[in-house]
Amino acid sequence: MKTTLRTIATTVAATMATAAPAFAAPTYSDNSGLLVWSFLGFCAVIVVAQVMPAVMMIVGAAKGFSSAANEATVHR
Repeated sequence: MKTTLRTIATTVAATMATAAPAFAAPTYSDNSGLLVWSFLGFCAVIVVAQVMPAVMMIVGAAKGFSSAANEATVHR
């Protein structure tokens, strides 16, 4: 248990040490208004709506291939 906690503490410390330069980065102000962010959000919705059926089809094909492979091994 102690080694697990020590490993977690070391991992967190290493992550925070490498993330420090990101917090020191200069910030800038973009002048994008609500209309620009709404457009980008709408584009994201379109991309997700296009990707979801493709992922569902790939998962279905993988299930079909695996069930066909299982049936082929059962009937031997």
